[in-house]
Amino acid sequence: MASVEGAKDPESVYAIIVKDAKGNSVDLSNYRGKVLLIVNVASKCGMTNSNYTELNELHNKYKDKVFCVAGLEILAFPCNQFGEEEPGTNNEITEFVCTRFHSEFPIFEKIEVNGENASPLYKFLKKGKWEIFGDDIQWNFAKFLVDKNGQAVERYYPTTSPLSLERDIRKLLGMS
Repeated sequence: MASVEGAKDPESVYAIIVKDAKGNSVDLSNYRGKVLLIVNVASKCGMTNSNYTELNELHNKYKDKVFCVAGLEILAFPCNQFGEEEPGTNNEITEFVCTRFHSEFPIFEKIEVNGENASPLYKFLKKGKWEIFGDDIQWNFAKFLVDKNGQAVERYYPTTSPLSLERDIRKLLGMS
């Protein structure tokens, strides 16, 4: 299971260190100034095809726009807590995502998003700004939109289409 390091009570996602799919530490402060869309993903979920297809579309459209002060970065965190729909190893998951969907956004080490062993990143995200997001994650493909200051500003249900977030993403990118 993934180990995530960082501040005990982080003030932003930038105080958290996670592991990528190869086991390397990734300091989320590397994404400072970018808008982040953080998603718990699964390879064998009924929503896999539509979500990965739309996440790729968003990533390709907003990752590094010249007219933006910053771009959008999508961070995918595999999780096997829902119907055991992400049973593979980190290598198998990455190969699946890169081969089938040609995704270029980062895939991280498999984590838990709920319960006692929940990743500190997800504990922070669920707490959210002013502690308004407190509930557990319901299923695969729950989405958190994080502003350029590292704060979770929106939370979307697993059934929410990634493309339907475009207006909120554009707003955070200063592209209203």
